Amino acid sequence: MRLDDERESSNVEDRRGGGGGLPIGGRGIGLGTIAIALVAMYFGVDPSVVLNISQGLQQNVPADAQAIPENDPMAKFVAKVLASTEDTWGKIFEASGQQYPAPKLVLFTGQTPTACGSGQAASGPFYCPGDQKVYIDLSFYQEMKTRFHAPGDFAQAYVIAHEVGHHIQNLMGTSDKVQKARQNARSEAQSNQYSVRLELQADCYAGVWAMHADGADRILEAGDVEEAMTAAAAIGDDALQKQAQGYAVPDSFTHGTSAQRMQWFNQGLRTGDIKRCNTFSTAAI
Repeated sequence: MRLDDERESSNVEDRRGGGGGLPIGGRGIGLGTIAIALVAMYFGVDPSVVLNISQGLQQNVPADAQAIPENDPMAKFVAKVLASTEDTWGKIFEASGQQYPAPKLVLFTGQTPTACGSGQAASGPFYCPGDQKVYIDLSFYQEMKTRFHAPGDFAQAYVIAHEVGHHIQNLMGTSDKVQKARQNARSEAQSNQYSVRLELQADCYAGVWAMHADGADRILEAGDVEEAMTAAAAIGDDALQKQAQGYAVPDSFTHGTSAQRMQWFNQGLRTGDIKRCNTFSTAAI
């Protein structure tokens, strides 16, 4: 990716080394019922599913959040990707007469309090709608490289863009509608299907960002799209389940297969149109 000349977002909160603190009672997106060993490694996972949430506790946000150090290239990379999503979604919202309220991105190490519970590094990157923040322990990028065999800066950017996609869904009310639909589902399998469609839409939104960002700033280089596709394939439900237990159980899927995740990311990348990301209006996903 060509990000050398791009700005850094001011919406990054660096809590690394700040410790954990108490969990905060709150609500989450409500995604997934797969065992924690699998869910913990997914992108966009609802922390209320995989974390121990204690209701009624007082917020305990670390007081020592700091600016990104000058000699921290990975954190600066994250800040530039976040800025790119801000620019893209700001223009898309402006085109429809709306203002885009950008999310905060929190860097943490190990664990941190969130409005959705105690955020753990083991859960992977996640978005919390309760405080409209994206959370990431940067050690996850090493996990992508070693465990998922999905290296590359654009694969890393895809992670952030996917989580920002959940923020878009929260702003549009899609997340709340899906949560209600899941609660009223006739079976666990049907509930999981709503989650799959939500995740695939976030993948599509990530593709929309990539298309617009490249069109505006020419940030993509040869091989970048392939990096994102490799990452999308590596975190498909079928791939993760086969890696963990040797076989896949389709009714338990909550994020979509490798093929579906690649398809919907490419849909957004190819069209750049959020209207073409309606995973809820198509019978076959």
